[in-house]
Amino acid sequence: MKPKLVVIAGPTAVGKTAVAVELALRQHGEIISADSMQVYKHMNIGTAKPTNEEMKGIKHYLIDEIEPDDDYSVAIFVHKARQYIDDIHRRGKLPIVVGGTGFYINALIFNNEFMSTNSNDVDIDIKYRKELYDIAKSHGADSLHNILMKIDLTSANRIHPNNVKRVVRALEFHKLTGKLISEHNDQERERTSPYSVSLFILNMQRDTLYKRIELRIDKMIEEGLVAEVQGILAKGISYDRPSMLGLGYKEIVPYIQGQISLEEAIAILKRNTRRFAKRQITWFKNQCQGIWINVDETCNPCIIDDTISIIEREQLSTKY
Repeated sequence: MKPKLVVIAGPTAVGKTAVAVELALRQHGEIISADSMQVYKHMNIGTAKPTNEEMKGIKHYLIDEIEPDDDYSVAIFVHKARQYIDDIHRRGKLPIVVGGTGFYINALIFNNEFMSTNSNDVDIDIKYRKELYDIAKSHGADSLHNILMKIDLTSANRIHPNNVKRVVRALEFHKLTGKLISEHNDQERERTSPYSVSLFILNMQRDTLYKRIELRIDKMIEEGLVAEVQGILAKGISYDRPSMLGLGYKEIVPYIQGQISLEEAIAILKRNTRRFAKRQITWFKNQCQGIWINVDETCNPCIIDDTISIIEREQLSTKY
């Protein structure tokens, strides 16, 4: 019998953490973060990292594990997540994967394999990656996306131009392997999962979600997001590192550099986050076969109870 794995996904600010923690409390579970930003240390406010109070004593993995100038990728995530899942099962607990980075979730569910590289390949990878990020920085994300369109139109149509990380990943994959990442991903989706997966995707009315996003960002500013970004830069972390290109950081840097006002930075952050949430929803609809749960205010205990009831009822119905 395949080991059980529960996945709770969905757009940013939909309330995944509250539901996952309550589920872990009820089902003797532990949580693995499938968030590409919360893994970084010192980046707490901008990533909406759960606090100790919000964790309620539940063990969380892949949160606060690497420095902002360390490399992190889907391959690293899958490798570490598999190790944590095995350990959680050995101790008789339920692994619960939680996050909004759908690419990471699919890679884990479908048991994707990633190319191994020797030291010379890694050197080329890092050099080429820097070249790509320099293009995006100097000429804009659209310029980088146009390069991908000439190489892999299928991937270009799947990846939004503003998602620089995924565009870089697709171009990098092509350079190192000579293959198209779109073809690779299609092949990987044919693989069977090593887990008995129950995937739940939380969603809510768009207007409600956008209001939650804006309220969250207002709270981030109140809690000291600007000071957090300043502190990271003061540690010598370059503003063009992949970690600093995440939402909540790349929008604040121009304000710190005196290029825009704080009001402009906040407005841009809210706009970008709304767009990001919309892309997440579209991605999950097109790329994942999960059970969708429509929620409203998941901070309401009754709504959390209702959501958990649906999850517990549907857990026996696996999709992979």
